[in-house]
Amino acid sequence: MFDEDERLARQEAHWLIKEFGAEAPLYAAMKAEKAIEQKDFGRCARWKRILEILADGRTTKSAGSKY
Repeated sequence: MFDEDERLARQEAHWLIKEFGAEAPLYAAMKAEKAIEQKDFGRCARWKRILEILADGRTTKSAGSKY
C-alpha cells in the first residue's frame, strides 16, 4: 500500500504515459527543471519521483496493458 504522495506520483506517471507516450520522461524532466528554477523543491522532488517511476519500466508495462 502506498502513501498519498506515492499514489499521486504513480497516477501522474500513468497519465503522462497515456498523454505523451515515449515523451513522458522529457515532459516530467522539464517540469522538474522549472520547479528548480522557481526554487520549489517540494514540487521538484515530486517530479523527480515521477521520473523514477517512469524509468522503472513497470509503469510503462502496466500502462500499456491498461490503455
